[in-house]
Amino acid sequence: MVEDDETIARAVQIRLAAEGFDVRVAGDGEEALAAYAKVEPDVVVLDRLLPGLNGLEVCRRMQAARPVPVLMLTALGEETDVLVGLGVGADDYMTKPFSMRELVARIDALLRRVERASQLAHEDAVIRVGEVEIDTAERRVFVRGVEAQLTRTEFDLLRRLAERPGQVFERERLLSDIWGFAEGAATRTVDSHVRALRRKLGPDVVRTVHGVGYALVRP
Repeated sequence: MVEDDETIARAVQIRLAAEGFDVRVAGDGEEALAAYAKVEPDVVVLDRLLPGLNGLEVCRRMQAARPVPVLMLTALGEETDVLVGLGVGADDYMTKPFSMRELVARIDALLRRVERASQLAHEDAVIRVGEVEIDTAERRVFVRGVEAQLTRTEFDLLRRLAERPGQVFERERLLSDIWGFAEGAATRTVDSHVRALRRKLGPDVVRTVHGVGYALVRP
């Protein structure tokens, strides 16, 4: 847990410890990177606005050293800010103030996705949809032969859409399949990740069905 507000950090630490997690707290970016190298955590909850080294740079350095699921906390809530966070390797985000129950649910979902991804890695399969090629074993994506750097969550979302090209997936269903929960208020999370996919793969790869959800465009 990387948070400079001691009240928030302590409250989260107590709640997560009650849920069975071993929680380490860092109050700034430099402390977080030092602890990260020593502890090698399974998941990181990272505040976007930190004194000194900000959360975006901390996330970037963590992912460069050893990929890890990152849940980013932000008080800004602007779409651009969220997309920047996803772009440096954050898997999910929550806007302050947040509920402890939802925080726990999202952390659990991140850990389940890591476990599921490890299981799927044994499936030596390549999915091709138009100009997009998805290597499910190595978790790599190529567009017209050029590799696109996706976060863990972006890859999982793309893979889910690619399982049935052309089929429209409701936002709530994607939220349940990828994030592990289906609260309607959190569907903005799906929207932000789809925008990130379009930015990396091309604007016409994922089609929006207004009021319903998304579909991977079938050639």
